[in-house]
Amino acid sequence: MSARIERLEMRDIVKRFPGVLSNDHVGIDISSGEVLALLGENGAGKTTLMNILYGLYQPDGGQILINGEQVHIESPRTAISKGIGMVHQHFMLVPTLTVAENVALGMPSAKGALLDLEPVKRKIVEIGATYGVSVNPEACVWQLSVGEQQRVEIIKALYRGADLLIMDEPTAVLTPQEAIDLIGLLRTMVAQGRSVIMISHKLHEVMAVSDRVVVLRDGKKVGSVCTGQTCPEQLARLMVGRDARPFQRQIRQFSGDYALSVDQLSVSNNMCTPALRGISLGVHPGEILGIAGVSGNGQKEFAESICGLRAVDSGKVFLCGQEITGLTPKKIIELGLGFIPEDRLHVGTIPSFQIWENLLLKDHAEPPFAKGFILNDTEIRSHSEQLVRDYGIKTPDLSTATGKLSGGNIQRLILAREISRQPKVLVAAYPTRGLDIGAAEYVHEMLLKASQAGMGVILISEELDEVQKLSDRIAVFFDGRVMDILPADVADETRLGLLMAGLAEKGAQKNG
Repeated sequence: MSARIERLEMRDIVKRFPGVLSNDHVGIDISSGEVLALLGENGAGKTTLMNILYGLYQPDGGQILINGEQVHIESPRTAISKGIGMVHQHFMLVPTLTVAENVALGMPSAKGALLDLEPVKRKIVEIGATYGVSVNPEACVWQLSVGEQQRVEIIKALYRGADLLIMDEPTAVLTPQEAIDLIGLLRTMVAQGRSVIMISHKLHEVMAVSDRVVVLRDGKKVGSVCTGQTCPEQLARLMVGRDARPFQRQIRQFSGDYALSVDQLSVSNNMCTPALRGISLGVHPGEILGIAGVSGNGQKEFAESICGLRAVDSGKVFLCGQEITGLTPKKIIELGLGFIPEDRLHVGTIPSFQIWENLLLKDHAEPPFAKGFILNDTEIRSHSEQLVRDYGIKTPDLSTATGKLSGGNIQRLILAREISRQPKVLVAAYPTRGLDIGAAEYVHEMLLKASQAGMGVILISEELDEVQKLSDRIAVFFDGRVMDILPADVADETRLGLLMAGLAEKGAQKNG
């Protein structure tokens, strides 16, 4: 391990990909005991810059200096040896291994060729006590919540002696409570002399935890400010190059038959315990029904069960009057259900597939894109190019691997695929999670246009302002039950917060 990192600089960093200048002479610096926020829209070059610092990419130009001396970081192993750790937005854990086994991966054992996990477990407990990130070392990663998995990633970095911790969109997959806990952890780390670079697009979190902010736009550094001398409005203007667009819409009233409904639906989670406890609700054609609630109260299981991805214990699901309970996902898709999943990278797309392949995932075997086993390349290319243009997907070409796109562009791809199929009902689970202001605005506009075209939309989100802004009615989930279903114009934040906490009469479902 090298000497502690007292100061780190990146000077004039340049990184090119085919057709894209991702970093255009970008420079940042950070000192020990400091939190630097790296702010910018999706695709601005934030993650690329940090992947260079962590040794995952090699720069095409520029310098990295630690304590005034130039260094070459050829790989993550080199970065770790120099005291740099990184927690990626999509965690790098092996789900079937225990916490201790994941932490020990790639590290030398005290017993040589034999694995000795006892000292690893003791160190994990010690780190947990020091920083307030306690995790059971013997638990399998797949059994942990997303927030606990992030703790494992942080423990991995601290176990390896990280002085500087890079965190890529650290709260993108966390509940509000977990996000508060994480901010407390970062403050503890900084108080002990470590430094943190936090990639983010959430202005309130940047304001709450950072000391300085560097803003990137289109690969260039467009601003560097002390957090105490700026405001969210100024940061937003730097991010997107304009003032945020006001969002106005009319709350609408609906009646008549549902486009999709569930009747006394009960579903189990991965631990075989009840996740949904006999819920009933429905969404009308053209209506946006918001589903609010703290993560882990049945929203994930609700989305998966109506899409055919999870078995139903009891109850029924209807799509335009036809029962679809227990049907295969393929059949449910054919009957008119679209799905924007929570995990856009691994469930919504296949990262190694090219852009056109993911755009045609659900229709590649159907006319006019195929005749028998023969693909119609001309029709596929024309259709894919049209969707890329219409939905503003930033990609060098259609053959680019989808996993190389930014989060916002992957979400645009999924929206393009799902909405262009004109489903009768669209289930959108956390559609703006991890997205910047501009990308989130775009998703909101697309969902609203879809509903105005007559599509029933079920919007699942933990962002109360998003649910309130888009929904016609709001159903609040708590402990697998629907606490209440309210018209959006009477669902203020206080009332919704009480329902989300279960502080109201349970079972007060109002489907009207």
